[in-house]
Amino acid sequence: MDFTPGQLMDNESAGLAAELIPDGLVAADGDGKILFLNRRATRILGRSREELIGADIREAVDLQDSDGTSWWVVTNPWGGLRIRTGHREKLLMLRNNGREVLVTAKYLRPGRNQPVNRVNILMRDAAYRRRAEAENAAVISTVAHELRSPLTSVKGFSSTLLRRWDRFTDDQKRLMIETIEADADRVTRLITELLDVSRIDSGRLQIRPLPIDVSAVFHRHIERAVASGHERDRFSVEVADELPEVWADPDRLDQILSNLIENAFRHGEGVVTLSAQHSDDGAQRVLESKGHNAIGVDLLIADQGKGIAADHRNLVFSRFWHGSGRGSTGLGLYVVKGLVEAHGGRVQVEDATGGGAQFRISLPSEAPDYLA
Repeated sequence: MDFTPGQLMDNESAGLAAELIPDGLVAADGDGKILFLNRRATRILGRSREELIGADIREAVDLQDSDGTSWWVVTNPWGGLRIRTGHREKLLMLRNNGREVLVTAKYLRPGRNQPVNRVNILMRDAAYRRRAEAENAAVISTVAHELRSPLTSVKGFSSTLLRRWDRFTDDQKRLMIETIEADADRVTRLITELLDVSRIDSGRLQIRPLPIDVSAVFHRHIERAVASGHERDRFSVEVADELPEVWADPDRLDQILSNLIENAFRHGEGVVTLSAQHSDDGAQRVLESKGHNAIGVDLLIADQGKGIAADHRNLVFSRFWHGSGRGSTGLGLYVVKGLVEAHGGRVQVEDATGGGAQFRISLPSEAPDYLA
């Protein structure tokens, strides 16, 4: 077949473009003979381009369903209804080498209701889907483990109380009921965190920012912690003079601080310091890049524990990360990061001045543009 210089250039450009796509591309004519395939397709099929060009695509790309039925027999691109344009992605297997691939098909016709004169097949290795399925299975396993522990405790204590109520003293009954309540709270917290993770991952998390006095919020959290049994002298508050209010969702800011304070008590020692100051230049640039004015406020929660190793500081914000110990759901810091970023802010972990870990949250101090 003869080509004009313009046609040669178009075909050359199309070939170069096909080599850039990450999927395997195979094109066949109206008789099913392979006209073109890119390098990725040859790797998936395990055969050279010279072997495949001109071969029947139904034999060279021998696709089958999970039940062993030939995909080409079922779909029959060159027959059937003349309004078909192709097939959506489907998990199939190559009979030649047993490799699982995700296949998408496109049928081309010279005109409306005309026979198919070109079939394009896109193939993608299914290994990534298997990895995603393995990750999902790991998440389900982790959630099941986190739920099973408190529920086992609730079931055990409640069953014991029902069977042997008269054998226990009032103090023993109170202790078991308090344990049941604590475990029920743990399950509730896990479910709440899972719902927040789902909202964060899907982009459905809603933030309703209001101007908030940082000092008042800090002292409210301290009173709450003292009421739950912590010593007041384990807290220190340091708020810079003439600090502006932060613009944040009050409920979400409470959730952020509660998670970080709880984390400080769980992993730290000594005094927990809550401080607030004007954002540094780096944080201000981040806030400005997200549509806020450069002015911002940094909230810092520091403990006096062992700290967090530099190579773990990005990992702490991942899902179900526990580090060297257990005792939490492993979702708290992931939720903190998602909530802070939903405000247009930034969270990072660093060394505290007196040792231990310090979490720095940079939040805007002026209303977002859509409110202003």
